[in-house]
Amino acid sequence: MATMKSVRTGAQGTVDVVDVERPVPGPKDALLRIRACGICGTDVTFLHLGGMPLGPGGQLVPIPLGHEPAGEIVEVGAEVTTLKAGDRVVVNPQSAPSGIIGCGGAQGGMSEYLLIEDAVAGQSVAVLPDAVPFAVAALNEPMAVARHCVNRSGAGPGDKVLVFGAGPIGLGAAIWLKLRGVEHVVVADVIPGRLETALAVGADAVIDSSREDVAARLTELHGESADSLGRPRPGTDIYIDAAGVAAVVNTALSSAKWGAKLVTVAVHKKPEPIDLGAILGSELTILGSQGYPTEIFEVTQEIVRHQERFARLISHTVPFSEVERAFELTLTPGAAEKVVVTFDDHPGASSTI
Repeated sequence: MATMKSVRTGAQGTVDVVDVERPVPGPKDALLRIRACGICGTDVTFLHLGGMPLGPGGQLVPIPLGHEPAGEIVEVGAEVTTLKAGDRVVVNPQSAPSGIIGCGGAQGGMSEYLLIEDAVAGQSVAVLPDAVPFAVAALNEPMAVARHCVNRSGAGPGDKVLVFGAGPIGLGAAIWLKLRGVEHVVVADVIPGRLETALAVGADAVIDSSREDVAARLTELHGESADSLGRPRPGTDIYIDAAGVAAVVNTALSSAKWGAKLVTVAVHKKPEPIDLGAILGSELTILGSQGYPTEIFEVTQEIVRHQERFARLISHTVPFSEVERAFELTLTPGAAEKVVVTFDDHPGASSTI
């Protein structure tokens, strides 16, 4: 029996690297050698919990981690017609019949190999050109999340937008906004290094919300407008919450002009008070954004075309042999922004990232 290394949740705040049976593809499946896999905030949530509530009464159970994989096909089943050995691909983690990859399903992408069940190009995976580094390709899934958020906003060329939060999703949203021709994009955060990255990926301006008056600065940047009662408000059309804290939502509520929008893509980990009464003065439209109903492979070729810009989102690449350190980085506030684990050092790896 051939085995492989796979990462799963361990005791609270830790991961376990375990030996498991290497999957064997059936007639409709493909076997993927993982070459890079990103670490997401969702993974960190599972680590804080020490597993995922799946058992009776919400009992925590260990789960395989990793839902941002990229790699190369090494074997295909006899009935697979759209893929071949050697294809470089990114994965739709939500398409697996055995459950969402890395989020409670039977498999995780933070493994040396991954079984692609019912493998079909354009559905379960998307094929990449050789020119894109695997570490950049591993951004496909989070950038699909960011793209859906921008799609939900309906932002167009004439709009002025503020993105709260310069983590990978907020920065990804800023990139997509600029690529679709949005007139002016501001990114707000409290960490100077993140704001520098925001400017590097194309934001028109940044706000350090720990030191600056957000509404006053927005008025300088986007001009002055008003709410439905005629009270002065910044001319910002769309607010995007990629931070996940109540202060961000309340800032948007108190700053919104008549007819503005707020799109929330961040996960708010606990209920907090927000001033819903402020909606009356602006007739603010609040939209949620969850996952990527259609965007998972819509983003792929654009990431390829603009790979240098997206590569700036990666703060650390860590070899799989040091995967515990990679997760420690993500668990340490301020230590890293986007960590991608690379698999050049595992047996059988043949090309560079």
